Amino acid sequence: MLVDGSPRVACVTPLARVAGRRVTTFEGLDDADGWADVMSATGASQCGFCTPGIIVRAASLALERRRDAAAVDRMLLAHLCRCTGWQPIREAIVAGPWTSNGGHAGVGRDDDAASVRAEMEGGVGQHVSVAVATGAGGFSDDLAPDDALVALLAADGEWVVGDSLDDARQRSGKVQGRRSTTALSWPVDVPAGSWVRTLETTWVEPGYLEPDASWCAPGGEPSPALGNGGAFGAKVASEVTSVARRLADEHGRPVRALYTREDVVRRGPKRPPLAIAVDADGGGVLRIAHSGDEDPARSVDVARQGLELAGFTLASWHVEVVDVAGPPTSVALRASIVGELLAVAASLDTAPDVVALTSGARAVAEFDGDELVIHVHAGDPLDATVLRSYCTGAAHAALGMVRSEAVALDDIGRPVDLTIRSFGILRAQDTPAIRIEIADADRGGEPLAVSDAVFAAALAAAWRSTSFAPRWPAHRR
Repeated sequence: MLVDGSPRVACVTPLARVAGRRVTTFEGLDDADGWADVMSATGASQCGFCTPGIIVRAASLALERRRDAAAVDRMLLAHLCRCTGWQPIREAIVAGPWTSNGGHAGVGRDDDAASVRAEMEGGVGQHVSVAVATGAGGFSDDLAPDDALVALLAADGEWVVGDSLDDARQRSGKVQGRRSTTALSWPVDVPAGSWVRTLETTWVEPGYLEPDASWCAPGGEPSPALGNGGAFGAKVASEVTSVARRLADEHGRPVRALYTREDVVRRGPKRPPLAIAVDADGGGVLRIAHSGDEDPARSVDVARQGLELAGFTLASWHVEVVDVAGPPTSVALRASIVGELLAVAASLDTAPDVVALTSGARAVAEFDGDELVIHVHAGDPLDATVLRSYCTGAAHAALGMVRSEAVALDDIGRPVDLTIRSFGILRAQDTPAIRIEIADADRGGEPLAVSDAVFAAALAAAWRSTSFAPRWPAHRR
């Protein structure tokens, strides 16, 4: 929000500090519609969760600062977007709102075709429109009745119900977690041997912005935890929907069941940490960390698929699941195990790093100086803006996983980095320029989901830039 024209973070600004002052939210901006237009036109808004706040701050910038890339990146330090990889947001802020002279940014675009492409890349139902950039994309908690009870997890792991969010927080007895100084750990080791390539990965938080949320009326169907966005597969089995239904029936009133950020980190699924070792003949060892209730056989099945897709011979590999203490692991997260194996396979050749999927989708990634360039073959783009945005987001996640993303655990396997700022997600000023080149020859062909290939190719290119550091993240201790 703006307080007397200056940007402030609403959720940490006490009401007393704005008494008698002019407060402006997104809806109060003179050019709110224009900003939403340009955010949609550049692919700078996917789920829309972070977009209104970014727009409000951008609207407070003088025109000359919006034209300064470094100033824009500094502005974005107060924000986090997990979807778009920053590049489209930078471009939208530099372009500024569309005026009456410029016309509507969405002219000539087919929102239905764009939504199909978004659904292909996101893996769940998606909605593309200018309204999404205003925050009206349909988040799980937005349509709950005002008189709904609120359910939160208490410190003892039981759900408590209050008349309001404040009441539920008091009943829960929990204090919001902080960032720790605990060292990172890598839960599975590469075995001793003569290897041409090795890699160990650690615990990585999916980092979706809307914590798990669902509401339900008595006898009704709960709102989906996914809301507008797929959470990278991390909400597929979220408990909040069943909890909302159970508690609504129990209390005879609508109930909102909500995770805090701490709940997301400690109870939400993580991609399995891995240890991968490849020998000179293309065989090797794959060790997969496992924690929680998911059947370990699922990890083995996904590993076999990944090895075959990466071009390895299954008979030459030993796959082992290792039980570890930690948050629950799940192969439901996007490209778990498969992405890492594809990246390792691509790394065995010289640059550029090429990843092809069985569908025919393909991505080719390499650095041109400091710029990450990715050529994508995705069949008919349907909407090039959305395709580029999802590919940029996949590349941003890959860069972060190789360079900086990780969550530390304590000695009993509980995550202790409990704020969204502690996950190591690359900030705008730390993210290199990302250029997505869409193959023109594919236009008119069958549309193909390509973001998993982009993720794996970008992993390989980012890893190559570290001279194949044996552990991810390479830039953190």
